[in-house]
Amino acid sequence: MKNIRSQPDALVALKTRLEALDRSGARRVETAVRTGDDDAFAPLVTGVVHDLYAAAPADAVAVNAFGLGLALRAAAGRPIVWGLHEMMAQEAGRPHGPGLHEMGLSPRDLLLVRTRDVKALLAVGEEALRSPAVGAVLLSAWGEAKAFSLTASRRLALAAETGGATLLLARAGAAPCPSAAETRWSVASWASEPLEGGAPGRPSFSATLLRRRGGGATGTWIMEWDREQRTFRPPAPLSGGLVPLAAQRPAAASGARRAA
Repeated sequence: MKNIRSQPDALVALKTRLEALDRSGARRVETAVRTGDDDAFAPLVTGVVHDLYAAAPADAVAVNAFGLGLALRAAAGRPIVWGLHEMMAQEAGRPHGPGLHEMGLSPRDLLLVRTRDVKALLAVGEEALRSPAVGAVLLSAWGEAKAFSLTASRRLALAAETGGATLLLARAGAAPCPSAAETRWSVASWASEPLEGGAPGRPSFSATLLRRRGGGATGTWIMEWDREQRTFRPPAPLSGGLVPLAAQRPAAASGARRAA
């Protein structure tokens, strides 16, 4: 995992690293992502911007983990750039090597860029999205900021279209706002089922699609992350005769109110 701390020359360092990736060529891993009709998360569109909002400040870790899962799927074996706002790191914690491994992410495929402010974070996103070697970009930010304007969102969408990478913009401590994103999501953590022998269960999420560009159906997916297959899937049925949760259901009224 390459780590670039945001300093006055951070963008220069990032450009140098991206140029090296461009020269080496985009490396693909054919088995990186499993897709199909049984995939719990079919609506992901690559090469565009997706807005991810933590349903509550306490869900900041969940929205970052959910964004990493989407980034792994979208990157298809190519490098991932993760731009991390320092305030998000203070509130939700910094990336942890063993934790990234548990998500199925190899540190050598991740370029981590830490920024002190949102303006620098957006600049990192634009620069990374323009590189043809980058498969996905995750930008994680905390709080409201004027820098998250509609104009800034359009610039990111254009950069994603130019380079072909997918941008996941994960925000916590902020209310959903208009943007040029293809989709807008509200993400919360969900109780996971222990594995055999009482081992900790897979990371589980409740992801509500608040808005799809151009209209279309919305809903809520209850899903867990499968590290081996690098995909989201419905959780295993609950034991004890309880009715399992549907993999998709209409968005809750509270979620609908949050949509802009």
